[in-house]
Amino acid sequence: MLWVGLGNPEPGMRRQRHNIGFMAVDRIAARHGFSPWRSRFRGETAEGSIGGQKILLLKPMTYMNLSGESVQQAAHFFKIPVADITAFHDELDLAFCKVRVKRGGGAAGHNGLRSMDKCLGDPNYQRVRLGIGHPGAKERVTGHVLGDFAKCEQDELERLLDAVADCAPCLAGGEPEAFMTKLALTSRA
Repeated sequence: MLWVGLGNPEPGMRRQRHNIGFMAVDRIAARHGFSPWRSRFRGETAEGSIGGQKILLLKPMTYMNLSGESVQQAAHFFKIPVADITAFHDELDLAFCKVRVKRGGGAAGHNGLRSMDKCLGDPNYQRVRLGIGHPGAKERVTGHVLGDFAKCEQDELERLLDAVADCAPCLAGGEPEAFMTKLALTSRA
């Protein structure tokens, strides 16, 4: 399986809402004892297994708009079908810390997903949509997405990332509904 965290590579962007995909795969790697991150496929990869499933984690270092190039290279090299790819990404249309999993669909204005769709030639990969909330007005979206999480959001964000890592075996086992249910219960604690 190929699990992709979407984000931007600049160190100053590390805590931005747009980088919650990177944050999620970093937490999964740490929690499940994955290999150290190494540079390959125009990104950073870590290898490990969860629930008996071998998983390659990938953080494209191409910037969000070209994420698909890195994903396509890794998928091609390991001969991973689109059905075995999962993208972890920020989602404006979900309230902060809400999570939904879906397979396929449109990019909904998300440039990382748009790039993946184009490079893979098939949008039917799984998406773990990590809610960052909407700022309320269209003209405030860019600043919101590229802004850091607020200090008052940090505790809830940390609980969410821990819960995503703790519930990852459900995703690895092909149980997205169980993942969402368990995640909702775990992240509230």
